[in-house]
Amino acid sequence: MTPSSKRAAAALMLLVGAGLLAGCKDQVESKQSGYRGTGMVQVSTAKQTAALAAANQVPEAQPPASQEGKRAKEVYQNLKVLGDLSEEEFNRTMLAINEWVAPEAGCDYCHNTEKMEDDSKYQKVVARRMIQMTQHINEKWKAHVGEVGVTCYTCHRGNGIPAYSWVQNPGPAEAQGMAATGTGKNKASWTAGITALYDDPFTSLLTDPGKIRLQTTSALAPGMSKTIQDTEMTYALMFHLSQSLGVNCDFCHNSRSFSNWSESNPQRVTAWHGLRMVSDINKDYISLLAAVFPDNRKGPLGDPAKANCQTCHQGASKPLLGASMLQDYRPALATETAPK
Repeated sequence: MTPSSKRAAAALMLLVGAGLLAGCKDQVESKQSGYRGTGMVQVSTAKQTAALAAANQVPEAQPPASQEGKRAKEVYQNLKVLGDLSEEEFNRTMLAINEWVAPEAGCDYCHNTEKMEDDSKYQKVVARRMIQMTQHINEKWKAHVGEVGVTCYTCHRGNGIPAYSWVQNPGPAEAQGMAATGTGKNKASWTAGITALYDDPFTSLLTDPGKIRLQTTSALAPGMSKTIQDTEMTYALMFHLSQSLGVNCDFCHNSRSFSNWSESNPQRVTAWHGLRMVSDINKDYISLLAAVFPDNRKGPLGDPAKANCQTCHQGASKPLLGASMLQDYRPALATETAPK
């Protein structure tokens, strides 16, 4: 090898080495989340952490408003929720909801601006019920949301339709003729963490969360007979949870004994309540709006888009990384308004 070719080879090796070092700049971060020796560690990279922080910025609260003066229902017509707020606080809350849900469309997104009390737009009817749903979550589901609570922004984040939701979708049959099944299996699915498990564990398990549990601590326990298909359905939902929260399985479970509640992390109890909360709001709020939504806002089987874990969490173990927006909108979104 000539001196010039040696120099060229050395330069190439330096370039390759620099490239390898550049690829190592994304520092791996780990956080122990359970007992030592059980592998209960959450792993992330600095880039992932930075991207998550950027995606979970919280908008500034609207300037405070006076709680004195006339009630909103004395000033405006057809107020079925938020009418007991002061006029100023009501307008402040409406401005916030506009920013959270339809910042570009403005009031037109929900209202007939020539007759604001009119209910002709389906978006207004839906928004009213979603406000009640938000109040319900904050008042009745503290076991999951705590005092941090939720607002419209938790799910919408500036979009009229939340980025993550689900509808019943049988999908194409996997074979033809008598062999056609359409079970939603054996296809790489984002829902189930790009596995070949069921791509819709929600219709079954978020309708009846009691079906999720597979393991028992005693032999031949009554009512605990589960099939392989049941197991695959539960695993699909667990993959969804892991992906939605950006965590490993041992964020909630003790990897030494997945079924043992006494050795699990506290987050498992929070998740238990969360699954039941999602079932509750899908059944008693969102699904009941099927007749209100137009066909283009419903799935192939006629059901409206519903919530799952990713709707709120969007890759973070705590929505918006634990920031509370509710504290700036009490009592408007914190106290449940009875349907009228």
